[in-house]
Amino acid sequence: MQVPLQITFRNMETSEKIEADIRKRVDKLISHHPEIISCHIVVEAPTQHQNKGGLFKTRIDINCPEGKFVINREPPPQRQDHDDVLISLRDAFMAVDRQLAEYSGKRKGDVKMHEEVPRGRINQLFPMEDYGTFNTPDEREIYFHRNSVLNMDFDDLVIGDMVRFHEEVGNDGPQASTVKVER
Repeated sequence: MQVPLQITFRNMETSEKIEADIRKRVDKLISHHPEIISCHIVVEAPTQHQNKGGLFKTRIDINCPEGKFVINREPPPQRQDHDDVLISLRDAFMAVDRQLAEYSGKRKGDVKMHEEVPRGRINQLFPMEDYGTFNTPDEREIYFHRNSVLNMDFDDLVIGDMVRFHEEVGNDGPQASTVKVER
């Protein structure tokens, strides 16, 4: 980390135990995410006049080369476990770790790519035999069974309907395991 860690306590005395816990958690973050440039942690104790159930708040500001991450843990009143500062810190650090993991994956190019679902146009229907066929844009003919149609009744299909499908190898060639009609 290029900038020294900053820890701020609000509405409470500085605590060596809490500061040691924060430093340990930041060291762990840096070991997983060495791209962190700076980190500022604010721990806020509840004030006596608040009606929020006396819950601790934790804010974490982290700067990285291509982004800034801010976690502001202000738990809802029903989360009474945040009356313990260490639980509030744990939850905030877990949240920032998830954000940094996603950020690191994007920087490395580990972005999940989704395959495009292939499309076709129904060209034959045989309701008495419970099947039909459709053509793909590359002129392949794919067989499908009545039971593979997901989003409508087979008997309501019309020649010319556009479909999205998942292909598999059947006994007599390519077939669709699932077919969704686009209307």
